[in-house]
Amino acid sequence: MIENQKIRPAQVIGPLGEPLTIADLPSPKTKRWVVRRKAEVVAAVNGGLLTIDEVLERYNLTLEEFAGWQRAVDRSGMQGLRVTRIQHYRDLYERQLKY
Repeated sequence: MIENQKIRPAQVIGPLGEPLTIADLPSPKTKRWVVRRKAEVVAAVNGGLLTIDEVLERYNLTLEEFAGWQRAVDRSGMQGLRVTRIQHYRDLYERQLKY
């Protein structure tokens, strides 16, 4: 492991602008992934609180699933994580790329 990877922040800024610590993250037993929980996990990785490998193991996610969450947040913010609106936001992103 590279030495600087051992240094982690005690907290990061969460998706709603609040401080987010490891204790604030969703439980590893989480089965129902609502938008806020997904966004908190993405914020934790983006801020360096957890690594991608730790998230995949902790929450039993696939890399593709987590990468999809990251893409959705990057493209559309928290609203992009809404399962009922995934196709809408994908279409919107595709149209924006054309212009």
